[in-house]
Amino acid sequence: MIEVVQTEILANLENKSREFTRIFHGRGGCFKGFEFLTIDSIDTLLFVVFFDKCDETIENELVEFLKTLKTKGFNTAILQRRYVSKAPSEVLFGESTHAIENGLKYHLSFLNHQNIGFFADMKKGREFVAQNCRGKNVLNLFSYTCSFSVVALYHGAKQVVNVDMSKAALNTGRDNHYLNDLQTNCVKFLPFNILKSWSKIRKFAPYDLIIIDPPSFQKGSFIASKDYSKIIRRLGELSCENTQVMACLNDPILDERFVQTLFEENAREFVFEKRLDNAESFKSLNENRSLKNLIFRRK
Repeated sequence: MIEVVQTEILANLENKSREFTRIFHGRGGCFKGFEFLTIDSIDTLLFVVFFDKCDETIENELVEFLKTLKTKGFNTAILQRRYVSKAPSEVLFGESTHAIENGLKYHLSFLNHQNIGFFADMKKGREFVAQNCRGKNVLNLFSYTCSFSVVALYHGAKQVVNVDMSKAALNTGRDNHYLNDLQTNCVKFLPFNILKSWSKIRKFAPYDLIIIDPPSFQKGSFIASKDYSKIIRRLGELSCENTQVMACLNDPILDERFVQTLFEENAREFVFEKRLDNAESFKSLNENRSLKNLIFRRK
């Protein structure tokens, strides 16, 4: 089976570009026995994640094969082990770099971080923002390192308000704007616990485009199954006529109907329009277990 995996990786590298691209998506369930593995091509960086411990022989064969990909235009290869506490990373060869998506750049961090600072599976969500943000006041909830903000500002948003309780993530977000030569005079970086800071968020309302991209489970701050409804209930006071909402959910247990029901019960003035397709390289056998980006519009 490992030969099939190697063939798949090499085939997906045939048209390698500088764009952030998933070249192997074992998590999608299409390669039995390799559900533990994902591999991303990030410009000249090869990023490999082991989500579970695998057979030692298979691991050794994989690592040796990955090292040969240096001839495919990679200057760096980093392996992260998610099944170990604090998700340690090791450099297989080279030095780290940044991500490029649709011509925009984003800082990456691999040392002592489970998340690298950029979620590539959100590509279609960022493209939706790019197409719908011009001249608009944008609210970016759970902004993390502000990739939505970078896209919105680049594509002509009037203002972007980023809210996240992590000051470090917001600082990286600010740097992401500077990395793309974007001035931040019309961008806000608010280091608040969203569920306790509605008056501060309302200060810059009404918003024409609202992005809700929370963690599925973050102990002590947000649990989607019980806290998502608290966000939905506030949309009326933050929005105006025709406000669009992109409600995101990446919980493999909760399906898209979970989010639609929350809107029906807590924000009936918003109607469901569509679910965005996931990027091809991130699709799974069961799409309900993958990323869900749902678009709503205020009547």
